[in-house]
Amino acid sequence: MTDIDIRIEGRAGRITLTRPKALNALSYEMCLAIDAALKDWARDDAVALVLIDAAGDKAFCAGGDIAQMYSTGKSGDYSYGRQFWSDEYGMNARLAEYSKPIVSFLQGFVMGGGVGVGCHASHRIVGETSQISMPECGIGLVPDVGGSWILSRAPGALGAYLGLTGARMGPGDAIRAGFADLFIPQDHWDSLKAQLVATGDTGALQGSPAPEAALAAHHDSINAAFGQDSLPAIAQALEQDDSTFAAKALQALLRNSPLSMACTLAMLRNLGAQASIRDALAQEYRFTWRAMEHADFLEGIRAAIIDKDRAPRWRHAHLADVTQAEASAMLAALGADELTFETLEETHK
Repeated sequence: MTDIDIRIEGRAGRITLTRPKALNALSYEMCLAIDAALKDWARDDAVALVLIDAAGDKAFCAGGDIAQMYSTGKSGDYSYGRQFWSDEYGMNARLAEYSKPIVSFLQGFVMGGGVGVGCHASHRIVGETSQISMPECGIGLVPDVGGSWILSRAPGALGAYLGLTGARMGPGDAIRAGFADLFIPQDHWDSLKAQLVATGDTGALQGSPAPEAALAAHHDSINAAFGQDSLPAIAQALEQDDSTFAAKALQALLRNSPLSMACTLAMLRNLGAQASIRDALAQEYRFTWRAMEHADFLEGIRAAIIDKDRAPRWRHAHLADVTQAEASAMLAALGADELTFETLEETHK
């Protein structure tokens, strides 16, 4: 497959995303190939660790390739998208629970599906260009691919801020929020990869002092606003904050899908301290299973990707229009269609 290069080099199983012109967007076929390789390498004693990286300077992976998901969904066929999400989420869980070290190198844009591939690794490396985000509420989805689990563990109300606004994190913020582990200057990456391949030993991973976490300076404002329990209350708190930061956050809130944001808030509340990534993925799947038929996903993709008019017509015109009952219905158990993880047991720690 020309979109991904999977091989064994030295002591490392290597996965390289090779679609730089498409910002390494993750296709369904790439997702299945990654999962198959992880299954094989879990049983291969020659593979001491897994190394995940990507071609090009602009992006590790700027999200999922959703063109076919849109075309099938518009025709009334929701099965393709549901199968994609089911298999992708299984792959996300396998990465998070893997029995061997996984090292990911996260340059440039790491968004949505890219978070699912790179940010569940045991050793997540960022550099000067790293920009990580979960922008799903802007396309009528919710932070998924296990991203809600990471958001739920971020300090204070930072997870709610990042999930609702889709704000980008530089390397310092990504480490503080729990999306990355080590800052290593990117001119050291090639030699570091060679060392990992040769030795299969993660002991070579020594981080440098990370750049400033810019969002830390807004910790109090984020907690005051995004610690509220409803979208209208968050918006009101932001309106009462006369800072430029609050104004930009409010602008993002007013731009994104009200239903998606209400469900994101509920999802983060539901994920307590003891929640696992499987808990998060199962909850995410309840939303995405319904997303094409009952949420703003198809309209969000139309506005952002297809027509590119950036003028989505959301189901709810105002933040206050979404009821708690609607959000609860989107996250209700799916019965026989619930996401399960039977195929993961062989590599579960």
